[in-house]
Amino acid sequence: MPNLEVQHTEDGSATLFVPELDEHYHSVKGAYTESLHIYRDCAYLYAAERTTNRPLRLLEIGFGTGLNAVVTAMVATNERPVEYITLEKYPVEPQLICKLGYDNFVDASLFSAIHAATWEQPIAIKPCFTIEKRCCDLTDTALPENIDIVYFDAFAPEKQPEMWSSEIFTRIYHAMRQGGVLTTYCAKGAIRRLLQSTGFSVERLAGPIGGKREILRATKI
Repeated sequence: MPNLEVQHTEDGSATLFVPELDEHYHSVKGAYTESLHIYRDCAYLYAAERTTNRPLRLLEIGFGTGLNAVVTAMVATNERPVEYITLEKYPVEPQLICKLGYDNFVDASLFSAIHAATWEQPIAIKPCFTIEKRCCDLTDTALPENIDIVYFDAFAPEKQPEMWSSEIFTRIYHAMRQGGVLTTYCAKGAIRRLLQSTGFSVERLAGPIGGKREILRATKI
């Protein structure tokens, strides 16, 4: 596990900083704002409006602090239940999670339950939200099937190039249902073209208020 430091972002919420990579877990412009806009709103809520009569199966690349998971759990409903599968190679120590102060931004009981959930098995956090945390390396692990939504929240391509390869996106593409959506904070032209060459229809969306100018949403057509 790399050394991690707690740092605050411009919306008041905290993130973790990895000195060895010179990289943050979330946007320094606003960790909470980023999770709401890029993942909850542009992926989960967008897909929920287009899907009926069955649970949504969601794959998160990079569990990290658990912020994306809890903001999704907070809006999951019995009409749009979520099966949330998240992959993380380096789980963050509980003592460090407590220092983030997310209780000021999210449902504290849900956040605590998500982090207390046993790894490697599905755990019902509430009737409409089940999480399965897998400690593994995306580059050499089998992906679940019939995925509706992908939160692609790996470290930046220049920090973890192996996570942004054609092979990775091809595997994700084949694991998704038709019409499934993937969102990511990275709007680089090279990543957009890579997603398109994989078979996705890719659109640029406005980024979070006060944050990145654009993000990407890719749809399996």
